[in-house]
Amino acid sequence: MRLLFIRFSAIGDIVLASPALRCAKQQIPDVEIHFLTKKSMKAVTEANPYVDHFHYFDKDLSATIQELKSHEFDYIIDLHKNLRSLRIRKALGVPYLSYNKLSVEKFLLTKFGVSRMPERHISLRSGDTLAPLGVSYDGNGLDYFVPASVNEPAFFPNGYVALVIGASFFTKKLPLDSLKLLCSQISHPIVLVGGKEEVADGEALSAIDPARIVNTCGTYSLHESALIVSKARVVISHDTGMLYIACAFEKNVIAIWGATSPALQVEPLMPKDSKALVFQSIVPDLTCQPCSNFGTKSCPKGHFDCMKKQDLLEIARKLAEMWNA
Repeated sequence: MRLLFIRFSAIGDIVLASPALRCAKQQIPDVEIHFLTKKSMKAVTEANPYVDHFHYFDKDLSATIQELKSHEFDYIIDLHKNLRSLRIRKALGVPYLSYNKLSVEKFLLTKFGVSRMPERHISLRSGDTLAPLGVSYDGNGLDYFVPASVNEPAFFPNGYVALVIGASFFTKKLPLDSLKLLCSQISHPIVLVGGKEEVADGEALSAIDPARIVNTCGTYSLHESALIVSKARVVISHDTGMLYIACAFEKNVIAIWGATSPALQVEPLMPKDSKALVFQSIVPDLTCQPCSNFGTKSCPKGHFDCMKKQDLLEIARKLAEMWNA
């Protein structure tokens, strides 16, 4: 059997879909797994041993479709379910299975505060897509694989906190002043993780205590940053791809929630027998949260209480517990 999985983006969403790839490969005899994603997302899955063939979309969907037609798939497993994946399904004309995005339920939750979301994590719902093929979730959490050729950055041999300061949208990130206060309340070494967009913020944070706080934002690749996270004793992160990569490595994690929330069924997912500790920092009693599926460029209400009222002392206290554990 030859299966084409489709998940175009983003980093976190692809990592959250990883159990479906693993379970399909391990549970369907002689299956051949193909995976289609954006070329810009190549690094997220390139070392995944459960994928036999990779396909990358880069602007020209027609060319991608022509290339896919040569493989004669038995099924398409649509884990993105948008107009682009619909066009591919129609063009290939083979049976398909697609996961339930719960678009209506998410709309009701984020726009009206009405919860109709089932208590079923997004990763498990992605896996549910494969139920007609006899595949079920194995309880082993998320996957992220780093190529053996990647050199591992080394910091603080006695341990450090990886603080992921980036996120895809403004309303998913702590303000810089809050990050400064949080860093000042942490006594352990800190390695700041982020992309090029976070370089300036990283420099401002590392200036608090250059001997204790190292800024790696914009310096390392995704794989190298993943290795930094994998060696941390505790990972603090906003709702971003690196949070789920930390879960794949079974790290102790502190997830800080703003515009999004676990109510969207995207909380950190660990293997069923994991010893990793998880703390989710959410401002209580906010009727406006979550306000978005993915985050927004500004607070719709103008107050940004979901981040500005975060209990930084409690985050630092939980960090101390996890460090000692």
